[in-house]
Amino acid sequence: MSIEKTPKIWMNGELVDWDKAQIHILTHTLHYGTGVFEGIRAYETDDGPAAFRLTDHVVRLFESAAIMMMDIPYTVDEIIDAIKLTVRSTGIPSCYIRPIAYYGYGEMGLNTIPCSVDVAIACWPWGAYLGDDAVTKGVRMKVSSWNRHDPNTMPPTSKTTGNYVNSSLAKVEALKAGYDEAIMLNPTGDVSECTGENLFCSRKDELIMPPPGAGALEGITQDSVVTIARDLGYVVRAATLTRSDLYVAEELFVCGTAAEISSVNSVDDRSIPCPGPKTTAIAAEFSKAVRGKTDRYKDWVEHVG
Repeated sequence: MSIEKTPKIWMNGELVDWDKAQIHILTHTLHYGTGVFEGIRAYETDDGPAAFRLTDHVVRLFESAAIMMMDIPYTVDEIIDAIKLTVRSTGIPSCYIRPIAYYGYGEMGLNTIPCSVDVAIACWPWGAYLGDDAVTKGVRMKVSSWNRHDPNTMPPTSKTTGNYVNSSLAKVEALKAGYDEAIMLNPTGDVSECTGENLFCSRKDELIMPPPGAGALEGITQDSVVTIARDLGYVVRAATLTRSDLYVAEELFVCGTAAEISSVNSVDDRSIPCPGPKTTAIAAEFSKAVRGKTDRYKDWVEHVG
């Protein structure tokens, strides 16, 4: 899905024209994948654009940086204000937001200690990542030949740019094989996550998600889904899942900022009932929540002003 230009990008404290938001070819993170980033959506609401769980996303950005021993030269509140400023500058009612902190130009080599840390924030209109009908029609999945990396190899809790080489290999493999998305197993063979989404499997009338130890990113959308599902009366728990559990799922869905909530209609060519009743109910409630239409979730919606 191509990127649509917006007027401004925030870079190191100031808004610059989209085409002037440039970095040097010897920028450290470009060579070593040591940046950290977030994906956030701002939705159109009755009171203007509002970013979904903005503070939680920015806090996670700083936690990712802490894991990488990266000192972001701004506070959480300063980045929140900068994101709101950037969204306002676009003049569009809804958008995808990408803040990134990265090691800049001036040092080369694996030692990041002497490197400067730069921060940028961009936003642009972006539709449904897995398709406009992903909730009702569902997506075709395959279990990837690429394992999710071991937590002692790369820290999956940190949303680090270099981590996504792993995801990109799995995504492209799935697309070239005719599927929409890939499911990744961890080194012990248990289900971890998809290339950019968390996964929920309904078995014996329970919603089961892989535990944090399985190597998945702790998703903010995932956390929202758990809250919504329990408020709807569903039993939700974290437990080890095997690929065979997915093959016989009562229903299956994935979630993430980009994908929002998407049904799964098959895994490795085994059909899954789609869309399932839990998926349909949770997706409908989530759609209202992100647009500020549900009072119990009002604090998830942060207006850009």
